[in-house]
Amino acid sequence: MTDVKLSRVETVLDDLDYPASNDQAAAEFEDVTLLLADGERNLGDLVERIDSDRFESVDDLKSALHNVLPREAVGEPYQSEGEG
Repeated sequence: MTDVKLSRVETVLDDLDYPASNDQAAAEFEDVTLLLADGERNLGDLVERIDSDRFESVDDLKSALHNVLPREAVGEPYQSEGEG
């Protein structure tokens, strides 16, 4: 099983051959644990929740993935790590 932080998810998404179906992507990532600000989720399970049958590129899948994440997954609302 592979663990990957949300900020580094692109490194594992790059392993998939694109274009790819939702089923292909979910199967590819079924053994990947995505580490989030509020815990962890199985990446394959998250991909299955995406309402898209096909991903044309890494960016396409990454964008769709962010749409199924709970808001708390990326940290505290309205806070930026870039300040201070």
